[in-house]
Amino acid sequence: MTSLELGLDTFGGVTLDADGAPLPHPQVIRDLVDDAILADEVGLDFFGVGEHHRPDFAVSSPEMVLSAIASRTERIRLGSAVTVLSSDDPVRVFERFATLDAVSNGRAEIVAGRGSFIESFPLFGYDLAQYEVLFEEKLDLLSRLLTEEPVTWRGTTRAALEEQRVFPTTEAGLRAWVGVGGSPESVVRTARHGFGLFLAIIGGSAQRFAPYVDLFHRAQDELGREHQPIAVHSHGLVAETDEQAREITRRGWIAMRTQMGRERGWPPPEVGDFEREIEGGALYIGGPETVARKIAATVKTLGVDRFDLKYDQAKVGHGDLTRSIELYGTKVVPMVRDMLS
Repeated sequence: MTSLELGLDTFGGVTLDADGAPLPHPQVIRDLVDDAILADEVGLDFFGVGEHHRPDFAVSSPEMVLSAIASRTERIRLGSAVTVLSSDDPVRVFERFATLDAVSNGRAEIVAGRGSFIESFPLFGYDLAQYEVLFEEKLDLLSRLLTEEPVTWRGTTRAALEEQRVFPTTEAGLRAWVGVGGSPESVVRTARHGFGLFLAIIGGSAQRFAPYVDLFHRAQDELGREHQPIAVHSHGLVAETDEQAREITRRGWIAMRTQMGRERGWPPPEVGDFEREIEGGALYIGGPETVARKIAATVKTLGVDRFDLKYDQAKVGHGDLTRSIELYGTKVVPMVRDMLS
């Protein structure tokens, strides 16, 4: 990667109809495909689709959705955000993305991670007590498969492989990343296996991730690895004005934080938390200039190669998301590039 890339990520969050009722999953998925087509039309560099297995998100099979997008777009790169590798099989992951790479003419990427939620573990019969070993072993195997050479591998979480090749092959290899939430061990693991670092910054200032960027560079040097790109993923939405953007997203952000707090034992959000995350934290919510300045500041602070805006927000209508994509591509991205030039 020789220049900054600016993209979008979505988890396929359920949007609302004109009466404020949740849209059915099939419509959300169809709308998401249209979002990606629009992202391609306005010149964005990447479109990532997340994997979830719960009712508030519509996408459980990102590769299927990405294949539909590939058939209706020309240039935008396509990937997961993330593929929950711990509860999947690395061989099948490689095969699916190699297939996506073929149908998209070389535009596929893998972003592998542990995932934001744990529903996939019991769903597919994996023991949460093996949380660490599942990810470590499967990431190791995936890194070997990406060489597209015969693989010999043994572990404790799947059958061994002996001089095994997997198909289809790709024309130029697959770009692959690891989604990291912010532990030093995860950063070093990513460097050790030769993946790009995809930082999920979903709370607090970007500045606090600077030590992880430095650690990634140092780990690659110490391991003798070629330096891989670094990306940032953060939540946001663009509207005509700062006030409008906050009004669109406030209720859904508070509701989602409250729900996640109940599930994970966090305290509920306090009065002012939403505004504080916008003004000095990880929410990129506002009018075009406000969002552009914040993205440019993050890129300068961390020296990253890609910034992805996670544009789908809770309890928001699809029309607001469409307008956000338009403004991001036509207003925010040119401003960011100008600011950084």
